[in-house]
Amino acid sequence: MRHLLLRNMACPLVATAIVYALCQSVAAAEKYELQVVTDRPDAIYKAGEEATFLISLTKDGKPLTGENGETVMYRVDDFISSGPDYPNGKLTVGSEPATVKVTSPKPGFLRCIVTMDENKQLTKTAGAAFSPLEIQPSLPAPADFDEFWAEQKRKLAEVPAKAKLTPVKQGNSKIECFDLQVDCLGGAPVSGYLGKPKDAQPNSLPAILWVHGAGVRSSSLGKAVKGANEGMLSLDINAHGLPNGKSADFYREQFAGPLRGYPHFGRENRETTYFVGMFLRLIRAMDYLTSQPEWDGKTLIVIGHSQGGGQALAAGGLNERVSFIASGVPAICDHSGRAAGRINGWPKLVTTLPDGTPAAEELKAAQYVDGVNFASRCKADAIMSVGFIDVTCPPSSCYAAYNQLKGKKQVINKPLMGHAAPPEIHKAFFDAVKAHVKEQAGK
Repeated sequence: MRHLLLRNMACPLVATAIVYALCQSVAAAEKYELQVVTDRPDAIYKAGEEATFLISLTKDGKPLTGENGETVMYRVDDFISSGPDYPNGKLTVGSEPATVKVTSPKPGFLRCIVTMDENKQLTKTAGAAFSPLEIQPSLPAPADFDEFWAEQKRKLAEVPAKAKLTPVKQGNSKIECFDLQVDCLGGAPVSGYLGKPKDAQPNSLPAILWVHGAGVRSSSLGKAVKGANEGMLSLDINAHGLPNGKSADFYREQFAGPLRGYPHFGRENRETTYFVGMFLRLIRAMDYLTSQPEWDGKTLIVIGHSQGGGQALAAGGLNERVSFIASGVPAICDHSGRAAGRINGWPKLVTTLPDGTPAAEELKAAQYVDGVNFASRCKADAIMSVGFIDVTCPPSSCYAAYNQLKGKKQVINKPLMGHAAPPEIHKAFFDAVKAHVKEQAGK
C-alpha cells in the first residue's frame, strides 16, 4: 500500500481518494450498535417501584470487553424536563450492560435517552410506564360539554345532507366505489371514497369509517376498497373536506398555503377551533353511513392513527351508534396536561406561558375538543396502540384517554416505539375489526 501511495504522490487527487477510501474502510469496520431496554420486557411498573434501564453496546456485532469499553451520555426525563429528580451523566459500557435506575412516585412515564459520543452519532431511547392504568384526566370535562356538542349537532342538522356520488374505477368487479361529497356545516363538505359490495341486501352490511392522521391529502380509495372487500360499507374521508384525487402539488399547496398551521386555527375560542369543523364532518359521515339501506343497524366502526386516532375517540363520544373504535397513538388528547404537571398531547393546542402555566383562553376552548373528554362518553369497544417513547402523542396523553373508555377495550403497548403505525399494528387493528364484526353478526 505504501508503494501505491508513493507512486501516486504525483497525482494528489488520486492519493487523497485512496486515503479517504482507507478511512472509510476503517470506519465501516467499526460498526457500533447501541441498545437501551428496561429490565422488564413490558416496561410496566407500579408507581414507586424501581425500574432499571439496561444500556448495551456491540462493536462489529460482538459485545465489548472490559478493555475496550465506550463512554455514553444519558439522561432521564418525564417528557418535559430532566430536572434534579432524574439521573443523568456518563457511563462506561463494556461487556455487561450499564444500568440506570429510576422510579416515579406517581402514575406516568419516564424515558431514558442515551447517546454515544458525537463522532459515532448514536442515540437510543427507551420508555418505562408507572401505573399507567391509574392516569387520570388532567382536568374534568366542562360542565356544559354535552350541551355544547348538542348545540353543534342541532346547527348541523339545519344543513341538508345533500350527497353527490361519482363512480370511481377500481379493480374488483364484485364491489363498487364512489367519490362521495356530502354538504356539511362550516363550508367544507364531507369528502371521501365510499366502497361497498355490489347488490348487497338491505340491513346486511357493517359500516367502517377510516379517518386520517395529520397533514393534507386526498381520501384513500385503497382503504375504501379494503373494507368493501371484507363485506362492509367502507368510507374513507380526508380531514379537511378537500376534493379527492388531485395532484400531489395541489395538496402540497394547500398544506403550505390556506391550511398551513391548521391545528391552531381559532384555538382561542371553542366556537372557532379548527377541530370543531373536523368533528362535525365526522358526525355527518357517520350519519351518512348509517342512513344507507345496506347498513346492518348495529355495527359502526371508526379507525385511524394519530390525528385519526383522536378522531376515532371523538366519533365514539359523539355518536352512541359507534360500536368499535381503533385508535392508534391518538392525538388531540390531554390538551390540559400541563395543568397537571405532565406533557400535553399533539398539537400542543394550549400555549405554555413563560411561567410554565397554560394560556387560560386556549385551555378553556381546548377542553371542548379533547379526546379524553370524548373517551369518557364512549361506550364502544376499543383497541388502542401506545408508544412509550412517542414525543408527538406522548403515552401519558394516550392513557389519559384509554382509561376513560367505557366499553370492552385492549391496548397494544410498544415500549420502544415512537410516533408510528407499523405494519403489525395495522394488522392487529384490522384483525380486531374483523373479530368485532363477527361478534356483532352473532348478536
